[in-house]
Amino acid sequence: MHSDDLVEDDTMAEQRKPPRDRRRAPGGRVVTLLLLLLAAFLCAVALGRFGGLERGQISSALIALTPYVTAGGGVLLLLALSLRRWLTALVVAMVTAVLAVSVVPRVLADEPSGVQGRSLNVLSANVYFGEADADRLVRLVRRNDVDVLSMPELNSGMVGELREAGLFDTLPYSVLAPEANGDGSGIVSRYPLRELSLASNTTMQQPSARIDLPGERDVQYVAAHPVVPVGGDTTAGWKREITSLPAPATDRSQPARILAGDFNATLDHAPLRKLLGRGYSDAAEVTGDGLTPTWPELGRPWAPPVTLDHVLVSGGTAVRDYRTFKVDGTDHRAVLAKLVVPS
Repeated sequence: MHSDDLVEDDTMAEQRKPPRDRRRAPGGRVVTLLLLLLAAFLCAVALGRFGGLERGQISSALIALTPYVTAGGGVLLLLALSLRRWLTALVVAMVTAVLAVSVVPRVLADEPSGVQGRSLNVLSANVYFGEADADRLVRLVRRNDVDVLSMPELNSGMVGELREAGLFDTLPYSVLAPEANGDGSGIVSRYPLRELSLASNTTMQQPSARIDLPGERDVQYVAAHPVVPVGGDTTAGWKREITSLPAPATDRSQPARILAGDFNATLDHAPLRKLLGRGYSDAAEVTGDGLTPTWPELGRPWAPPVTLDHVLVSGGTAVRDYRTFKVDGTDHRAVLAKLVVPS
């Protein structure tokens, strides 16, 4: 046999060898499908968040979980990269980045303001159908030199307990609207109050008052408590009640305006974002505490903690400090904002 024949036989043998398999992504089609489903969920929450698609209890709850979904997007991105699903990883990276841009600023404190003026310490505590520990609440007021207190879900029984605990000795002025079934509310203050009607025609009481501060400038104050979005009808009312809250003060010639209470909304919900876009600042976000949860504190171990209680300020009001406190008997943490109202 000639050498040329040997070469030809070797060449034909090489051609007859089965082609080498391309390197496949690990996990196969099942893993690909699971990643696609998770990516679709991420995209749906982002669409709901930025599209303002709160339509009922489920969609509103999912949008409230945006910070958790954002963190989950980061984990999903690493998983997609490790499994070499490049297109899925690209989509997840873009959506997660957009969500992160809206979430991360909440943990970044603003530069300290040099505003000079009258200090005003504001505390809001949802008293949970009047079941909150009155003695604990009064101790919080005294230890933190609270000047104004909001109390969503106030009832007449709770008013009596607070009176016995000495609240009205410390904060002698009040605008109270106690009701049963969590519909009541109230404002108590160290300074004289004049009742206003800044948030009327709402499902639950949202009392408001003008606080007569020492000095030239007063404060208009609303104890906010929009209805809970548990269905189509209440969701529409929830949106209306948040967006119809009074506009912020735009300059120092007007009384400063403060909204404090249980908004039943996070900073990811469109109605609250719309209200903030009109000129309010969220006290927790200003101090870098915007992801500090305020609900739930009891009774719902399955519910991820979210931030439903807020202090919104306007009219040049500066935020010096922000903290939250546990109050026995209620499912919300109390929120404290130490403010400076410029003259």
